[in-house]
Amino acid sequence: MTQTQQILRAGVVGAGVFGGYHSGKYAGDGRTEFIGVFDPVRDRARAISRQYGAIAFTSLNAMIEEADIITVASPALFHHDAAHRALTAGRHVLVEKPICATVEEGRELLSLAEKFGRVLQVGHQERFVFAAMGLFGNVPAARTLSARRMGTPSARNLDVSVTLDLMIHDIDLVLALAGGAPSRVDAQMRAERGGLADHIFTRMEFPGGLVAELESSRVASDRDRVMTIGFEGGAVLDVDFIRKRFDNGAGLPLDPDFADAAMAKDSLGASVQNFVSRVLDPAHVSPAADGRAGLMALEAALAIDQAAGSLSRM
Repeated sequence: MTQTQQILRAGVVGAGVFGGYHSGKYAGDGRTEFIGVFDPVRDRARAISRQYGAIAFTSLNAMIEEADIITVASPALFHHDAAHRALTAGRHVLVEKPICATVEEGRELLSLAEKFGRVLQVGHQERFVFAAMGLFGNVPAARTLSARRMGTPSARNLDVSVTLDLMIHDIDLVLALAGGAPSRVDAQMRAERGGLADHIFTRMEFPGGLVAELESSRVASDRDRVMTIGFEGGAVLDVDFIRKRFDNGAGLPLDPDFADAAMAKDSLGASVQNFVSRVLDPAHVSPAADGRAGLMALEAALAIDQAAGSLSRM
């Protein structure tokens, strides 16, 4: 960082688990000053602010007024309101996945970011694990993909379906590999609460020929996050995201030591660092997942919920 480079004042919306993670990343980055957190649950906001010597703001607008950059890590149904306020005030925004609860909300945020010339980035941090492996490098085109992302019961994120909660990670990775949106989506629910899917299966077909089958649950007995990718020419790659290892029997040009890379060890931290770098040097830093990528993932997730007959939100 040069002596004249701006120190960005960073605020976080949401004092839950992910809000705490983002707060810590900003507090530990020499390019940012973590000014504080806003959460309607004041005790949680005060706990984070005390930990990092910051402010527990009593008003979202007051925090936006003091900040240069904002992370939105509140429940998904509130992403649009917080991001809308921040972008309208001329702030750069990193919003956790999903970008919003509806496509219309997402499109509005993209329009605001373009209007005010601000960075809008989405926290699809699994992309950094793919990047560490080398899957965005010189590898053949993916032809088939199957993924299973299973989680145990939790009180978190019950305002959205498991598609928007867990599966959206794999949806984003598939879209990144395919280079675009699916042409056909089929899906089935296997468990639900209040019309929201808790266990869902989908099959997506893409114009380039890729076929992806994804399964996600948040009512499983054990955590399991694996993916198998079949490439042009017959190469097959098996990835275990929890253990951060892969079986590369076909000898693809991938990094077998990817788990030691900083971006794989701390993909959320890499996402925050990429966002800060993008704000400071937009001409030379590409976003890992910009607003358009976040909107495409949301559109696919909502199409899956619709195909399965699941509500997307309460």
